[in-house]
Amino acid sequence: MGLFGFGKKKHHDDDAAREKDAKKARQNVVDADDVNDAAADGQETQQPEPAAQAKEQDVSQDAEVAAQSQQSQDDEQPDYPTEPSEEYGGRGEDWGPWDVNDEYVPDYDDYLDLGAYYIPFMKGIELRIKAARANKAVLGATITYGTSSLEVEAFAAPKTLGLWDDVRADLLDSKSDVAKEVPGVFGTELILPVPIREGKMVTTRIVGVDGPRWMLRGIFSGKAATDPDDEETRALNRFFSQIVVERGAEPLAPRDLIPMHAPVTPGERRAAQEQAQQDAAQIPDRPKGPFDSDQQVEQKTTLARGPMFSEVR
Repeated sequence: MGLFGFGKKKHHDDDAAREKDAKKARQNVVDADDVNDAAADGQETQQPEPAAQAKEQDVSQDAEVAAQSQQSQDDEQPDYPTEPSEEYGGRGEDWGPWDVNDEYVPDYDDYLDLGAYYIPFMKGIELRIKAARANKAVLGATITYGTSSLEVEAFAAPKTLGLWDDVRADLLDSKSDVAKEVPGVFGTELILPVPIREGKMVTTRIVGVDGPRWMLRGIFSGKAATDPDDEETRALNRFFSQIVVERGAEPLAPRDLIPMHAPVTPGERRAAQEQAQQDAAQIPDRPKGPFDSDQQVEQKTTLARGPMFSEVR
């Protein structure tokens, strides 16, 4: 009995052990499922990451588009004044007309040389030179573009004061019944009707820009004088702002025209410069032999004196 009883207890223990192992196995399965669920939950919580990345990409693309748009606007900004004002600011820095000695003067090697100033080439224009009948001296130039024209003259001015304010005041005094001042893209301008043939009147727009010891005056007519939004107006305003003035060192009284000459093309100007360099390189009577600079100077001085040898007799 005792053995049977012991054997029964052992069976019971084996059943309990098997039940315990099965329970642990079930617990392990549950734990594994929990781990998988947690991993799945982690993946689900990380699902928005692609959307966040897409949002960041959208923001980056928007910033790039905005930068490109700003660059496009900067590129489209005109290189000449377009806003009317009573005072013309920025000449020599942002806008022209330019002086040959301005720091930011544009490259005018390909401009047409008229002596007092250089004018740019522009498609579709016609150039007429105004000359005195008596001596054929060049006095100015007129540029025609479409139905508009621009007459350009350069005058000497004082060193310290501008000239345009005085010239404008004189024109107003003499034409006070018809002339009027208005804000313009080159500062205060004059609108002045002038008579032409058969009693007709033509409206002109007169502008003046002061530079270092010079004043450049432009007289616009046609659409360029009456319609500020017309393409001809914009083209001739830009043309005037790109002119480069060369005052020169010649002493001139204020309001004197700066001397001009017949047009010289860029090719003719380069050829003349090359010829001048060749002429300068050909120095006559250059001493031949191994002389240094001191010996050359001494010999030249001796030859120049001449009677030196008679002094020691």
